Amino acid sequence: MPEISIPIARPNISERTKARVMDVLGSGFIASGTEVRNFEQAFAGYTGAAEGIATSSGTTALHVALLAAGIGPGDEVITTPFTFIATSNAVLYCGARAVFADVDPDTYNLDAQAVRRAAEEHPGAKAVLVVHLFGLPCDMDAILDVAAEYGLTVIEDCAQAHGASYKGKMVGSIGLLSAFSFYPTKNMTCGEGGMVLTSDKELAERCRLLVNHGSAVRYQHEVLGYNYRMTNIAAVIGSTQLEDLDDFINARSANAAGLTQGLAGLSGVVAPRVPEGCCHAFNQYTIKVPEGRDDLLKHLEREGIGYGLFYPRPSYRQPLYEELGYGDCRCPVAEDLSSQVVSLPVHPLLEKREIDRIIEVVGDWPPNKG
Repeated sequence: MPEISIPIARPNISERTKARVMDVLGSGFIASGTEVRNFEQAFAGYTGAAEGIATSSGTTALHVALLAAGIGPGDEVITTPFTFIATSNAVLYCGARAVFADVDPDTYNLDAQAVRRAAEEHPGAKAVLVVHLFGLPCDMDAILDVAAEYGLTVIEDCAQAHGASYKGKMVGSIGLLSAFSFYPTKNMTCGEGGMVLTSDKELAERCRLLVNHGSAVRYQHEVLGYNYRMTNIAAVIGSTQLEDLDDFINARSANAAGLTQGLAGLSGVVAPRVPEGCCHAFNQYTIKVPEGRDDLLKHLEREGIGYGLFYPRPSYRQPLYEELGYGDCRCPVAEDLSSQVVSLPVHPLLEKREIDRIIEVVGDWPPNKG
């Protein structure tokens, strides 16, 4: 088998970023400080939210957002089973229970009617935690309507959607709270880190307490908090990445357009669909392969094309969740997608010849050879 010549992801770290990290290291102030405050303000401003609270990871950002929204033991939170496990795990961290609703077969995001059914079946549910999967915004108008009807707090998981927008509004500024991840494979990175956004000042202050041991004044602890702080080192990486984010998104969008054009007309694969009013950030370029996905994966491997298998089983099919009593859960669309989708390289460092090569390899897959 050849080495992977076109990887699924490649972190884009500029020399400017490296220089600013060295400046922070040289300053001696490497823990949470001024650079973190600057990054919080810049990222919140970019998305249109009033407040940003930096955290140590996307997972801790989700945990803090849920806690700040008042989610606690015995509560129920409606969410998607077709995403990374951190989304529903953050619900469990609060002592709450995830209620899984099915997803749309074309967008892979939470289906608003499935959310409605879940709310009807679980009248005590307190929140809906949406995920803008692969960088595509959810149908937020429909979800907000359901949330308003059933008294659900809307929280956005934007871990894969930096720079995406819905009807002119940046994701992360639509729900009461939102959470972002800055893991290396995301649209922008801090190495590791996260961010909670909100335009509610009281919630923002609660988030700040939660990430800092429940303390606003040194050695005075008002609530049970955590050590979820971001470092100045991570923040300065994030700040420089944010300066380049629009360029990163433009490159991803151009690469995605090239892939979609090249894959048009090929048998056996379905390109991503972008609904009207949505600006897709293309953290992943995810195609659907209704039949023979495993054969395509082997073909990609033989030809040195990296791919991502996100996500090979719904969250409720994970051993932990089956042990917790989720074994009877059924989301047929999510289950089908788990066995059908595959993500192709779309990152900003791709060259045109690499995009052409990806298209050529998929075109050489036997279903397209007549």
